Amino acid sequence: MLQQFQRTVLLFGQPFLDKLSKSKVLVVGIGAVGGFAVEMLARFGVGNIYLADFDVIQESNINRQLYATHSNIGKKKTLLAKERIVDINPGCKVKTFNLFVNNDTFNEIFSEIPDIVIDAIDSYSPKLRLIEYCYKNNIKIISSMGAALKTDPLSIKYSDLFETHHCKLAERLRGDLRKTGISHGIPCVFSEQAPQVKAIFDKDNRKILGSSPVVTSIFGILIANKAVEFLIKEEI
Repeated sequence: MLQQFQRTVLLFGQPFLDKLSKSKVLVVGIGAVGGFAVEMLARFGVGNIYLADFDVIQESNINRQLYATHSNIGKKKTLLAKERIVDINPGCKVKTFNLFVNNDTFNEIFSEIPDIVIDAIDSYSPKLRLIEYCYKNNIKIISSMGAALKTDPLSIKYSDLFETHHCKLAERLRGDLRKTGISHGIPCVFSEQAPQVKAIFDKDNRKILGSSPVVTSIFGILIANKAVEFLIKEEI
């Protein structure tokens, strides 16, 4: 037992750590939610972490994203995440996919099938397609619903996507997933708090959503915890 995992083993036992060290987790989207999910996976001792994200750090990320600092502006999120994971757990094998996730890139991303996928994508269409792909290919997935426009961390819950409420993103996904024949079986983290403010639009008509670093980080932490529970118990 490595000393860095001593306290984990004291709480959960050596078999827990042994199983996690052999597990494979794919995190898609490593921004506000995904970054904190990755952090927890690394500190738990997950042995294989795959990262998919095409974006770079921007100044507007600093209020809520783990890798976002002034010195990291312009750097690829996947590379920053890999460096941090290996610094936390040198034994972890990290694979990065610095690409946009869609139907055209699924073959590359899923060239090696993970034990579970964490969906922390912001963009709607890639999120919808990823959920559909995983469901129809029997790949376990946990999806993050909308963490923006929410302020109450105690309103964050875990449930099936089709049982959520007060989440516009989940509502839209339910409608489109039903069109593909999916009506249950998508575990997710969501907030049951109603949106506290409205989105605004910038000069290029792009929607900007206010967000809390506390809420977005807890989304990621809870998703990672549920992923670890699945990896150990093989149920979710």
